Amino acid sequence: MTLSVVIVNYNVKYFLKQCLASVYHSERRLADGSELALEVWVVDNDSVDDSVAMVRRDFPAVHVVENHDNVGFAKANNQALARATGECLLLLNPDTVVERDTFVRCVDFMQSHPDCGGLCVKMIDGKGNYLRESKRGFPSPAASFYKIAGLARLFPRSHRFAAYYMGHLADDEVNEIEIMPGAFLMFRQEVYRQIGGLDESYFMYGEDIDFSWRIRLAGWKNYYLPTTRIIHYKGESTRKGSMNYVYTFYNAMSIFVERYFTGRNARMFNLLLHGAIWLRAGMAWIRRIAARVAVPLLDFGVAYGGFALLKGVWQNVKGFGSDYYPPEYLSLVVPLYILILMGSSWLHGGYDRPVRTGRIVRGMGIGLLLLLAFYSLLDESQRYSRMLLIMGSLWTLASTLIIRWLLGLCNVKGYALRARKRGSTLIVGSADETARVHGLYSAMGQPDTRLLATDDSECRHLQDMIRIEHIEEVVFCGKDLSLQQIIELMAHLKTTGVEYKIAPSEGDYIIGSESILSSDDVYVADLDTISTDTSRRTKRMFDAGTSFLLLLLSPLLFWFQRRKRAYFADCFQVLVGRKTWVGYTGRPGVFLPTDMLRQPTPEVKQRLMLRYMRHYRTATDWKILINNWNNI
Repeated sequence: MTLSVVIVNYNVKYFLKQCLASVYHSERRLADGSELALEVWVVDNDSVDDSVAMVRRDFPAVHVVENHDNVGFAKANNQALARATGECLLLLNPDTVVERDTFVRCVDFMQSHPDCGGLCVKMIDGKGNYLRESKRGFPSPAASFYKIAGLARLFPRSHRFAAYYMGHLADDEVNEIEIMPGAFLMFRQEVYRQIGGLDESYFMYGEDIDFSWRIRLAGWKNYYLPTTRIIHYKGESTRKGSMNYVYTFYNAMSIFVERYFTGRNARMFNLLLHGAIWLRAGMAWIRRIAARVAVPLLDFGVAYGGFALLKGVWQNVKGFGSDYYPPEYLSLVVPLYILILMGSSWLHGGYDRPVRTGRIVRGMGIGLLLLLAFYSLLDESQRYSRMLLIMGSLWTLASTLIIRWLLGLCNVKGYALRARKRGSTLIVGSADETARVHGLYSAMGQPDTRLLATDDSECRHLQDMIRIEHIEEVVFCGKDLSLQQIIELMAHLKTTGVEYKIAPSEGDYIIGSESILSSDDVYVADLDTISTDTSRRTKRMFDAGTSFLLLLLSPLLFWFQRRKRAYFADCFQVLVGRKTWVGYTGRPGVFLPTDMLRQPTPEVKQRLMLRYMRHYRTATDWKILINNWNNI
């Protein structure tokens, strides 16, 4: 066996299918005229999206290792490596697409370079951009600090500051490097026998760094081969700057330090690394908080200034004295007015982005009605001025809209009052295929697509069409263009910001780096309404309100419960946000949308779940909770 490809999968069925298709469509003729014998291993870490069934149905030649829990990246790879028989071994991410000549070029290079122990290739993302992690240097204390502190991004070609990504080496030249990426990591069977598999001490990050360095310590060289490329969609599971990322990354690097640094160097490196990571995470956290509160604080300040100005003008018009309104009017009453108006706007989506004028007007209108109703119930001595209340509320609404308009003029993302016209989707392929893909878009509520039947002349003018027609998304039809052609186009089109997708020749789905469109899955951002800020906020208010109500009524309801031990536990878990009353995919719940039916089939369960997520209504949660009131 010449080459063994190992792919670890976890709930990315469509990515995996496209990856395997590119693997099996690869060339097999090596430079010496011999045939490249290929075997493929897929290790599935307890996926729930029918990945295993898809592989066994569509790729029967694949060796499948089916785990019944998520054993982690390193251990899953080791399970297959222990059984692989290839002279060369390749760790490949499922969210990748390889060029037709990738395998033969890599194997030929290894055969012509006896000192090559490990090999990686040039990677581009779903927008055709070069990925810097295609080649990396040893994560020394200085290199790691410069990377975490952001200096590597500021000086991408610096030998010192960009040492983490070996930025001083040209992206299109073959070079010896130190660290290879885990997305595509090829090495010899001889190397595996000598140094063993991946270190299972690492949870998520660091396995590729550790393995690459062990190859070098064993006397071999690692090479970067940019004469062939892969697409790496690079779907990350954690946000950089989040506390989860900080903990995971720091833990991985600490393990690496313990392995390869000793004494004072190890302590100093850990200190510098710890400080840099937490500094970066802290700054990211401050930026996120500032971004959330800056606009509400600005709204409050301008609204308060307007109320104060109106008070002075109204006093002069009416001929009141300067002390007619007591001090608590500005110190207590006005802030309360503004908070109620802003709170009502927030509840109705007035602070969601992109901004919608109707939500702001509706929210503040309801807030004004609530204030007027509350005002009418007050004692005469506490009614300061109904007209001031109305004028101040109108000023708050006007100033809020003006602030959004100004932010829109400054091109602050999400604050344009007039929604920007959505760019078109360009489908590149033959007439039959573009019609098929267009039908898929239309069926899924994406009718605004611009068709283009491909031929040589139109492909040459593709970049001009993207620019002139304001194209935001390009879909390549896999039946008409080979993966080699698609990767070539993505790499050479200079269209920053355009998202590229591929419609495979078989199957009704389209795959890209940020979304998948299929007969089963839809664009989450557009159709999965439970994921919107407004729906999540409404659902959270429902959960908290009903939990509080159920706790108040517990002296009565508790005795009718069939699961008495779970009653208070469920109420408190939902109240603090650890659960929701009606759960859905990715969110644990006390009940499920399928609890409305008796013994539904798996197919009906899936349809009900999708319908619930796409068409979320609070009334549905009420109905499910009432139907199960004695099973809490």
